[in-house]
Amino acid sequence: MDQTHLKGKDRPLEATIESLTERLEEAGFAVEEASRLNPVPNVHSVHIRAADAPMLFTNGKGASPKAALASGLGEFVERLANNYFFADFYLGPDAAETEFVHYPHERWFPIPEDNSLPEGLLDETLLAIYDPDGELHAGNLVDTNSGAFSRGICALPYTRQRDGATRWFPVNLIGNLYVSNGMSAGNTPEEAQVQGLAEILERAVKNRIIAEGITPPRVPKAVLDRYPDIRAGIRSLEEAGFGVRVYDASLGGRYPVMNVTLLNPADGSVFASFGAHPTFGIALERALTELLQGRSLEQLDGFRPPTLDMAEVADPQNLELHFIDSSGVVSWDFLGEAPDHPFSDWNLEADNTAERDHLIGLLHEEGFEVFIADYTHLGAYACRILVPGLSEVYPVDELVVNNNNEGARLRPEILSLDQLDRARLDDLYEALETGGHNDYQPVHELIGIVPEPGTLWAELRVGELKARLALALGRAEEALGWVGWCLHTGELPEERARLYSCVHARLEMALADRAPENFDEALAQLHGTETARLAAAMVEGREAFAGMLPAPGSALDGLERHRTLLRAYARLHRVKESPAGIR
Repeated sequence: MDQTHLKGKDRPLEATIESLTERLEEAGFAVEEASRLNPVPNVHSVHIRAADAPMLFTNGKGASPKAALASGLGEFVERLANNYFFADFYLGPDAAETEFVHYPHERWFPIPEDNSLPEGLLDETLLAIYDPDGELHAGNLVDTNSGAFSRGICALPYTRQRDGATRWFPVNLIGNLYVSNGMSAGNTPEEAQVQGLAEILERAVKNRIIAEGITPPRVPKAVLDRYPDIRAGIRSLEEAGFGVRVYDASLGGRYPVMNVTLLNPADGSVFASFGAHPTFGIALERALTELLQGRSLEQLDGFRPPTLDMAEVADPQNLELHFIDSSGVVSWDFLGEAPDHPFSDWNLEADNTAERDHLIGLLHEEGFEVFIADYTHLGAYACRILVPGLSEVYPVDELVVNNNNEGARLRPEILSLDQLDRARLDDLYEALETGGHNDYQPVHELIGIVPEPGTLWAELRVGELKARLALALGRAEEALGWVGWCLHTGELPEERARLYSCVHARLEMALADRAPENFDEALAQLHGTETARLAAAMVEGREAFAGMLPAPGSALDGLERHRTLLRAYARLHRVKESPAGIR
């Protein structure tokens, strides 16, 4: 077998691919390649997914097909080991009753009667970061996956790297604030931890450069010429008509971060891609492969032009877009010709142990603590690294004002609409009205369900659910407002838009003291006989949930894609139950 050795990797690519594939198959996850891309020389990406559960997928990238596949497999293991594939979803009606919901070593903290934070969870220093205004209460920290408010708060142990101390972090907090930042897998713990730490620094430095409008220095041509494979990829982009700038994003040589920025003359947009690793060349390669991961040259339109509005650039939502897919806006200052730091020809290259220690030491120097959780149950090393106060993707106040477990509170009622009496329907409507939910949010996202494509459950938004509830409750004026909202979103299929148009007309007639039955024939001619009949039944509250029933209920009837997800989690759960895991 050929042996391809890459800098920063502790095993040849071929051995990594073989080992990870075998470990995944032993765990019950056969992975298939769905697509490959090679838009420019030496830049490859691959989309891989579980053959029987395609909602479990990752995208790998690298300078060769093997490197991209190894990257994708590593990310698959990382996301499986860290439960990330399941982080946004309901784990089923029995999850809360199982011996463990997430990991065998989890710990449950009962919620005190006064809803205060239980003793032993986090510590004072961490609470000063996560709860600076003292508004956080125990109910905010129940995980959405189980929705086990009666059982309490599920927390996981993390080891503080400065002194080896253990701290218990709520699963809810991790999922709400950190998303995938700091997750990694590798041939060895040191290799994986270098990757995770580098990504944390990359995202922190990227946020600082973008939010503060910092102008980084360009990398001199003579330095780029040391990396002919990367130079060939850049040249192909330039030949395709794009402007390409390569920046040293190390902020004076302190951080191992690089940037490749694409300027698109076709639409005036700018796309900034960052990469990080203690080795200069690897960081540069990662910035370029990240730029084109999962994208052909034809998919590089549609980004945004630069702006001088720094409030927009620094807005947390814009920085979140840069984390998700680098589609956020950058400032004109970012593209300036007078850099705020001189170019640094940095290179921190060493073995993975030394590189890991250097990165942790750098974070310690800046006053941050590094916490790591190790996961080896899949027979390959994976970890999640948290750097409180630095590596959060979302603001800490989202634990109070936009917590993902709010949907878990509403989940039982929404899944059982056809079984609710008027009092429970009224409670659900009031909870949606007063809960501060985004009316455009899909209901399936709110309650953590994988819907069937093409069904109302896949398309239903919170605002439309409010319209249905108002109709069921006979609140005509409120129903008129929400039905009008549905019509103005412009996102309804033609048949449902016609139905709501007819409902809207009947509500207007009723509220104007007109007898809607006097217009039955005209409404039938305008909208169709069946649509007019259904609209009348909805306004009268008899069929307010038409098209949504029967509701899935606690058994999740009809949600086959979600059941597929749960079967995948059950396979992973069995691996965790084995004391030895996979060897």
